[in-house]
Amino acid sequence: MLGWGVVKGLGVTFRHFVETYVEDIKYFTKRGMGQTLLEYRMAPESRGIYTMQYPKEKPVIPERFRFLPFLVTNYEGPEADKRREANRCTSCGICAKACPPQCIWIVRTTNKQGRPVPQPADFHIDMDICMNCGYCAEFCPFDAIIMDHDYALADEKREPDHVFGLEHLLKPAGYYHEIRPAQFVAREEERRLAEEEKRRKAAAKAAALAARKAAKNKEA
Repeated sequence: MLGWGVVKGLGVTFRHFVETYVEDIKYFTKRGMGQTLLEYRMAPESRGIYTMQYPKEKPVIPERFRFLPFLVTNYEGPEADKRREANRCTSCGICAKACPPQCIWIVRTTNKQGRPVPQPADFHIDMDICMNCGYCAEFCPFDAIIMDHDYALADEKREPDHVFGLEHLLKPAGYYHEIRPAQFVAREEERRLAEEEKRRKAAAKAAALAARKAAKNKEA
């Protein structure tokens, strides 16, 4: 029928309009739900539309939200040298290889003999090129690079301010736990089990070696 599509579209708009006030009434009649109005309205099961007074009101960020990556350091203090030393990154380069837009590059640390040291001398990410895909965090074998929740990074400048270096990217493990608690617990448990398995294999290898030496001594 001519014009029926317009009527259907207006019906959808009117339904959203009514659901908006219905959801607000539900919230104010259930004050004890432990959520702010914004958290309640942003929930997946909430219906209708809502207005956010940004920047006074900030959206509730889900744990799996991902923005620019950051590097995890096990040192919680402000000293830059100790933060760098406790950096989990080993400068293996897997994240740079996995990055689709190639916005990551790493400067490896070397000792006096020129041999590589498992610590980055510097680590750079170009935030203007990064597509926030999370491949770097997904492929990192040491859980050293994590996707951040800090999305308010817009400013009036470009290079070199948007090329983040090691000092800007390093954030403590406590911050990682704060923004991604479920992932942190799961990954730390995986790390603990992997370390236990590594120690178990080393102990078994040492015991087997000791048994072979004891057998040789006995034969002699």
